[in-house]
Amino acid sequence: MARDPLHGLNPPQRAAVLHVDGPLLVLAGAGSGKTRVIVEKIAHLIHSGRYPARRIAAITFTNKAAREMRERVAKRIRGDAAQDLTISTFHALGLRMLQVDHAKLGLRRGFSIFDADDAAAQLKDLLPPGSKPDAIEAAKQLVSRAKNAGLSPDHAAEAARSGREREAAALYARYQQRLAAFNAVDFDDLIRLPVQLLESDAEAVMAWRERIGYLLVDESQDTNDAQYRLLKALAGDQGHFTCVGDDDQSIYAWRGANPENLLELGRDYPALQIIKLEQNYRCSNRVLRAANALIAHNPHEHPKTLWSDQADGERIRVWECKDAAHEAEKVAAEIQFIAQKHAAPWSEFCILFRGNHQSRALEKALQLLRIPYHLSGGTAFLDRGEVKDALAWLRLLANPDDDAAFLRAVQSPNRGVGATSLQRLGELAAQGHLPLSRAAESLAIGKQLPPRAANALQGFCDIVRGLRADARTLPPAELVRKLNERSGLLAALRALCKDEAQFHARRRNLDELADWFDGPKTSGPGELAAALALLSHADKGDAGNQVRLMSMHAAKGLEFRFVFIVGVEDGNLPHEASIEEGRIDEERRLLYVGITRAKERLWLSHAREAQRWGDRLRLKPSRFLDELPADELQRDGADPVADAAHKAERRSAGIANIRALLAD
Repeated sequence: MARDPLHGLNPPQRAAVLHVDGPLLVLAGAGSGKTRVIVEKIAHLIHSGRYPARRIAAITFTNKAAREMRERVAKRIRGDAAQDLTISTFHALGLRMLQVDHAKLGLRRGFSIFDADDAAAQLKDLLPPGSKPDAIEAAKQLVSRAKNAGLSPDHAAEAARSGREREAAALYARYQQRLAAFNAVDFDDLIRLPVQLLESDAEAVMAWRERIGYLLVDESQDTNDAQYRLLKALAGDQGHFTCVGDDDQSIYAWRGANPENLLELGRDYPALQIIKLEQNYRCSNRVLRAANALIAHNPHEHPKTLWSDQADGERIRVWECKDAAHEAEKVAAEIQFIAQKHAAPWSEFCILFRGNHQSRALEKALQLLRIPYHLSGGTAFLDRGEVKDALAWLRLLANPDDDAAFLRAVQSPNRGVGATSLQRLGELAAQGHLPLSRAAESLAIGKQLPPRAANALQGFCDIVRGLRADARTLPPAELVRKLNERSGLLAALRALCKDEAQFHARRRNLDELADWFDGPKTSGPGELAAALALLSHADKGDAGNQVRLMSMHAAKGLEFRFVFIVGVEDGNLPHEASIEEGRIDEERRLLYVGITRAKERLWLSHAREAQRWGDRLRLKPSRFLDELPADELQRDGADPVADAAHKAERRSAGIANIRALLAD
């Protein structure tokens, strides 16, 4: 008898996999096996013959999640079908659409993708001289918000209700004109422009619906308005899609996510079926009861109650500490004790906090006890100066109209083309309506610059011309290595670094960049630079056997055996701004996400006071602590006998650790 391919799925999971006729929303609670459901559904769509792999698209929110899903699908389905699937982020799908239909949107082949720094530089140039960084950031956020809402500059102007919004819409229009002149798009355009195409071009929308017959969207509670419109445009009226999400884990409203999109699905698709996944495979029941009680204080259109067939586990410890330093010391000591007691690897521990500034005291306490740790959110690989310099060169090779790339490349390394020369070059380019790279190659500029600057600029143009010729024949990784040498980046690094060790460490970054371009699917520098622009900074790097320190926003999707949540105070969690603005529900969801990261044991801690601007401030425990069921908590001082026994056990372990250190 043949084995049931869906063996091991619980009834709701099985129903979600088998439902393929009409739109489906899977409300998947934390730890309920949603990724397995998506993988099994892809396999079912292919093996049942309903859709070939090339017509199935699965959309995730990070490149890491897309890679993991592709790996799991490849193990599950037969043959080479996994290679034909589209498994990507929304932005990677949008990039693919722009690469196919660039001409319909006024773009030329080889267009550039501006990163956040490029966008900020252009907006700074468009704002009044002397604009402060806060004003530039505010302008960037306003433009981004309009794009995430799917608004064109004209629509943003029509929607403006205040003088500030009208000014922002006018800035948006000038910014888009600048991008068009550079044959460039920014990150938000990767969604907005495909939406514009599909909503205005009947031929294009039919072609893309033919390419993508069935759509699966993970973490759909995190979609913004433009992403939701892209989903609708691709799915059409029939709604051949499965959206998987959890309204209780919607924690990204600050960056444009709209959890109301889950409700909008029901209004836009009356035939929408809803299946709830409530069985949790991650947490102890005690952790789940606390999480359920907390999130029940939020309003729900479709309430869920998570449950598990695992044991209750130990009660959740709630600590009151003197201040952040005492809190950090207590957490570090407990981690050391638990690791020794259970012979647990450091990688099974995680410390979560509301804001990254809270990590400093924790790092100090862990260092004093020689506990290895990894802090998420350090300098990302793609943010390293030498890597950004090399990427600017790649962008310029692919797109001569990319002025932002030209300005960075011509000064990386410094070759004697100073600010005055670049200003004159910019004036000449503006007069002739030319990109900077074309103006730099003209005979006119050589006559208007000092000889040294003119020769340096000519030398730069010669290098770019030679590398652009090499790009037609060299494998991409070899081109990057040659670029690093010919551009002078490596020589500049050697001169900049204090010693050989520092030089080799930074050179490894450029070598790794070249290695990223190895592989059968890479092509020219333009496509490569575009692909790199999509990489999530958090996707690179493995923490190894270290305690993880991270914000609760960064912890979504992860799980750990032992979890400590620090700083559970009013004004911090919930955050003061959220209290003032009445956004308590999202803060409650954030703590819910933090709690449900814990597989086995959970600690919540808060401080009595804090040092702010030279004053000692009295802090209040978070209001959320009162929303947790008292029976599931073990507060400091509530059980003196248990507290005394635990302190004695820790003291004994601490003495043993001191002896071990002295013996080293």
